[in-house]
Amino acid sequence: MAATTECMTAVKIIKVLGTSSESWEDAAHEAVAQATETIDEIHGVEVEDWTATVENGEVTDYKATVEVAFPVQGE
Repeated sequence: MAATTECMTAVKIIKVLGTSSESWEDAAHEAVAQATETIDEIHGVEVEDWTATVENGEVTDYKATVEVAFPVQGE
């Protein structure tokens, strides 16, 4: 029987908080945009939480906590 070689990749997941004065969707996009400035090869994201700041009965800041997944780079 021939030996098979499997390519296994370790993935790192970090949390990034994005904010927007417009919407939660914009906050999530902002989180990903900021993450791509310092992280290569982002493979996926998951929105973990949506929150907001309220002042005088109005939402003033939308916040999205996003988990960003990317491969661990070997040296």
